[in-house]
Amino acid sequence: SPDRRKVAAAERFGGHPGTRADRTVRPWTPPWTRRGPAAPPPGPKPPRQMTPPPAPAGKSGKAAPAGKPAKKKGRSKLVLLGGGVVLLAGVAYGAGLLMNHSDVPKGTTVLGVDISGSRDDAVAKLQTAFGKRAAAPLQLSIGGKQVELKPERAGLTLDSQTTVRNATGSDYNPVTVIGSLFGVERTATAVMPVDEEKLRVSLQELAGAAGSASESTIKFDTGKAVAVPGKAGEGLDVDGSVDKVTKAFRELVANGKAPTVQLPVAKKEPTVTQAELDRAMKEFAEPAMSGVATVKAGTKSIPFGPKSLPKILSMTAVDGRLVEKYDLEALKATYGNAFDGVLITRGTGAKTPVTPQDVAGALGKALIGKTPAERTVTIDTNAN
Repeated sequence: SPDRRKVAAAERFGGHPGTRADRTVRPWTPPWTRRGPAAPPPGPKPPRQMTPPPAPAGKSGKAAPAGKPAKKKGRSKLVLLGGGVVLLAGVAYGAGLLMNHSDVPKGTTVLGVDISGSRDDAVAKLQTAFGKRAAAPLQLSIGGKQVELKPERAGLTLDSQTTVRNATGSDYNPVTVIGSLFGVERTATAVMPVDEEKLRVSLQELAGAAGSASESTIKFDTGKAVAVPGKAGEGLDVDGSVDKVTKAFRELVANGKAPTVQLPVAKKEPTVTQAELDRAMKEFAEPAMSGVATVKAGTKSIPFGPKSLPKILSMTAVDGRLVEKYDLEALKATYGNAFDGVLITRGTGAKTPVTPQDVAGALGKALIGKTPAERTVTIDTNAN
């Protein structure tokens, strides 16, 4: 019947008996979608993200890391080259230090002569190269007259010890150390000091022999002293000659030769007055030649008399005053070996042999003595 068909349809679609036949029937949905809120309606799609293409692969087949630029070959070679140069310089510097362990570093020269090595060797090399030159007499011209000047007596010397002392010590300058491996020279200065006082005295003596002007002096002859008054004339300009002679000496040592030095001359008057000449005669010259003077040292003694004294004594003008002067070479030749074995204790505590200066000091006191006892002087062998 129609009612029975309605009931059957209602049961088929989940209805119940008595349901109205015209009720709207819901479509069937799966059970798992029946819980929870309904999904929101679909909105507009988000924009697509652009992915960068992968980096190209290197020789190894692997792609370079993202975000890191590939290394440049040129820069790597420069870094390696710079490192190699630094390493090579370090090795060369170390080698140079090892080779420069001597007192005087390798490649050190003085006036073109290599003096590297030990101190003693360096001094010996200087003496061999320049010793004869430093002792050679200088040729001088005073007013057209040729004279010679011995450097040692004039206070002109080559100080080899000080020259070497100044050249010793390691030089840690990298340029110098590495350069020594390739023969680069390290120049040291030759020390040539000048005793200006001795030089002036020597020049004044030459002036008396060469110029037309002469200084008052006293000459010692056998058994007597003779006063010699000075005279005006043309004489050596000592002040203007000091620098010229010094320069000529240094040129002689450096080159082995020097031209004759033309020394300046000027009009001169004697600086020693007649009064000073009389004083020197009375106080020194006449007593000196009045008898024998004896010098003792320890148990030994040596007499100096009228025959030997003229070879040793002379007088020279210094600032208008006549002072005695002793020829130390002639003095040493006179007493010879008389004081061998006698030692003098110096102020430093060192004990050294008697020197010509010691004998000259004692002789000067003995020469002005009036009695035999006063004319015998003993050298003090204990300076302490």
